[in-house]
Amino acid sequence: MAQQLPQHVAIIMDGNGRWAQRQGLPRTAGHRAGVAAARGIVTECRTLGIPYLTLYTFSRENWNRPQEEVSTLFSLLVEFLTEEVPNMLRQSIRLNVLGEMDELPLAARTALRHAMKRTAQGAAMTVNLALNYGGRDEILRAARALVADGVRPGDVTEETFRARLYTRDQPDPDLVIRTSGELRISNYLLFQCAYSEFYFSDVLWPDFTPELLRQALADYAARNRRFGKTQEQMA
Repeated sequence: MAQQLPQHVAIIMDGNGRWAQRQGLPRTAGHRAGVAAARGIVTECRTLGIPYLTLYTFSRENWNRPQEEVSTLFSLLVEFLTEEVPNMLRQSIRLNVLGEMDELPLAARTALRHAMKRTAQGAAMTVNLALNYGGRDEILRAARALVADGVRPGDVTEETFRARLYTRDQPDPDLVIRTSGELRISNYLLFQCAYSEFYFSDVLWPDFTPELLRQALADYAARNRRFGKTQEQMA
């Protein structure tokens, strides 16, 4: 029997800075190595047939990092998009952004909008980049949108709320992976992860290989997902 694969994998790519420190390199080198790791994971998910992948790329809290590091992160993003759009087109991958793009640097906004437009017809896989993203902020924005749309309190349902999230047309993550040994969710997809399975790896993100991804997927496939139901209800 084929291994049960998740429809949506979300990853918290943690540990770039610590990886660089251990190598005696600047933090920027860790972020560059992290981009290479992300490229390999995207390719592996496409090969396996996982239709949705979300990568926590830049949180709203990340603006508090040193300006040089922030600038490097967005430069790497533009470089990544420039190199990867042709590959995404060949593989029928659609690029999507979760977060507020209008607050990003101009070069990053321009590159993202160009990439999203070019790949809009990708039907085999969707890659979400969570950029300038925060789970609490997303929930607040959805609540404000309901108010602005004049939705009456009695008409607010999970469906009407979900329709105002960044992931409105996508399934919730089945599996959330966090690297680097940290055991927290870090304000990531708070609404969407209500019934996600979690997998924590001690490996720093730049060293997280496709083989390690397959190990996480095998662990996921061996679990019995109950969604709040008892074993008898599942039977």
